[in-house]
Amino acid sequence: MPMLGLGVYDMYQKQAEQAVETAIEIGYRLIDTASMYENEVEIGNGIKNSGIDRAELFITSKLNNTDHGYEEALKAFEKSLQLLGQDYVDLYLIHWPIKAGRAESWKALEKIYTEGRAKAIGVANYTLPFLNELKQYSNIQPAVNQIEFTPWLFQKETFEYCKKAGIQLQSYSPITRGIKFSDERLAPLCEKYQKTPAQIILNWNLQLGVSTIPKSVQKQRLQENFDASNFTLDIQDVLFMNTFNDGFRICDDPIIFL
Repeated sequence: MPMLGLGVYDMYQKQAEQAVETAIEIGYRLIDTASMYENEVEIGNGIKNSGIDRAELFITSKLNNTDHGYEEALKAFEKSLQLLGQDYVDLYLIHWPIKAGRAESWKALEKIYTEGRAKAIGVANYTLPFLNELKQYSNIQPAVNQIEFTPWLFQKETFEYCKKAGIQLQSYSPITRGIKFSDERLAPLCEKYQKTPAQIILNWNLQLGVSTIPKSVQKQRLQENFDASNFTLDIQDVLFMNTFNDGFRICDDPIIFL
C-alpha cells in the first residue's frame, strides 16, 4: 500500500471523477473511498478514465454503518464492487465500530479476504477498546487501522499498539481541513524546510510510519500534498510536533460506540 494517497470524502459527480483522474496523473496510486461517501460510481469512473493499469492502483472502500451484520456486510461489499466497476479491492475496512453487528461484520470481511476479493481487510476508527475486543473473535488480524491522527490528535496508545502488533496505521483528515494551519508553532518549521503547513503535517505522518490520505479537488493542492514525501523532517522536529496534541477532532470520537 502506498504511504500517501487520495481521500475522496465529500466529492461528487464530475468533480470526484476529475479529482481522481488528476491525482492519478500526478502520481497518486492509493485511492480511498467508502460506501458512506456515495461516490463509488464516480471514483470508479475516474479510475477507468485515467487509463492506468489496474494493477498499479491500490483501491480502498469501506463498510457503511447501515450494513453491519454477516449477510448484510457481504451484500454491501458486492454492491461496492459493482459501483466501483471492480472485480476486487485492495483493502476493505469496517468504517466505524457500530455496536450491533461489528463482530459478525468482521467474520464477513474474513470470508471476503479468504476468497481473494479483498486483498487485505482492516478497520477504521478502532481505538484500543475496539482493537482489544476484535482480538477476542478474529481469526485474521486487521492489516490497517484508519483513524483521525494529527499532531493535534496524537493518539499515542493506538499508535504504539498498532506499531507493536504490525497493523499499519493510516490517518484521515490529516491536515485538519486547514483549521490548524495558523498554529504559530508551524511557522518556523515551514520556514526551515521551505514547505507549506500541509506538507509539514503530512511529512510528520510519513516520518512516523503512518500512511495518510489527504483530500483535495484542486490540482495545485493535489500536487502540493503529493510533494509532501519529497523531503525529510529531522527527528527532533517530529518529536516537537508530537507535543502539539490538544485533543482537537474533526470527526466524532469512536468512544460513542462502546
